[in-house]
Amino acid sequence: MAALVWFTTGVAIWHFTVFIPDRFWAGIVGALLGAATGAMLSGALGQIATGAGIGETGIETVLFAVPGTLLGLAIVYAIGARQEQDALAEA
Repeated sequence: MAALVWFTTGVAIWHFTVFIPDRFWAGIVGALLGAATGAMLSGALGQIATGAGIGETGIETVLFAVPGTLLGLAIVYAIGARQEQDALAEA
């Protein structure tokens, strides 16, 4: 159940990327993959750190996924922005 919460948290935060200029690597789909991957990784690390099982959920389960989601989005955005700069420099 916790994995579903992490994924859903990542997707919920991903929806706010419509307010950011689309410089994500692979576009909005890349942003979705970055958000979901980050949420799953940080959620799992947080759950392991507390010693809770995968079936145990609480408000902390949601909070564990937030930093990973933001980090995943930032990484995918940085990759996309760098590729855009390289493309402009070549032209």
